[in-house]
Amino acid sequence: MQKLQIRQSQQWGCSRMDFDVPGRRGFVILPSRPAGKKDIPWIWYAPSFIEQPYPLPKDLHRWYMESWLADGIAVGGVDVGESWGGPAGRETFTDFHDLAVPVFSLAFKACLLPQSRGGLMHYNWAVEHPDRVRCIGAIYPVCDVTDPRLAERICGAYGLTQQQLFSQTDRHNPVDRLGPLAKAKVPIFHVHGDRDEIVPLDRHSRSLIDRYRSLGGPAELLVVPGEGHEEISKYFQCQALLDFMRTQALGLFS
Repeated sequence: MQKLQIRQSQQWGCSRMDFDVPGRRGFVILPSRPAGKKDIPWIWYAPSFIEQPYPLPKDLHRWYMESWLADGIAVGGVDVGESWGGPAGRETFTDFHDLAVPVFSLAFKACLLPQSRGGLMHYNWAVEHPDRVRCIGAIYPVCDVTDPRLAERICGAYGLTQQQLFSQTDRHNPVDRLGPLAKAKVPIFHVHGDRDEIVPLDRHSRSLIDRYRSLGGPAELLVVPGEGHEEISKYFQCQALLDFMRTQALGLFS
């Protein structure tokens, strides 16, 4: 087990551990009373931009995080900057998982919580490591690198031209890479507004969910009527998403 230089503090009444991942920074918040007898179930949030004194998830996510921590579920993340799901960020995700799981006795399978461009980060990593994923619960996630609204930013993050990016969708586009997750039957849940003009519902969540179901994967889409890409309670105090992640993390099946 690798020795980490851990910087301990408190967040939401629990012990927060910050540590270095090669070239980056990661964190884990441990519940006061872990649910797992051996391995602690955990939720991995992306994107995590680590600031002083705390990163995202910030107070916007507090309703979710405090509830999951009270259930004995840990929370973690790693800052990969504006990677938009590119190869370098995926490598750092693997480094983070390799470090955090044994050091903090976390479950090998993480519950992924991507938000917005975190969708590209988590999905592109998850399809390459389906054995490490318990579930994916997403808030208006970016799922399609070919969306012209976002392609310029994505190309900059990947160091590719648009022509190169579009010719490599089998390597970089979540909606074209879902086979391994579907084969592993990883449960997916998305909450997305039907007035989202930044990350349009049909091009992103609906397209991915439809493709995933066609491959035999279990998926649910909760459409929020009349809402866009906003920081509002309908997304950040969504009981259905809270319950989905809790059920998957704790392994409670009806």
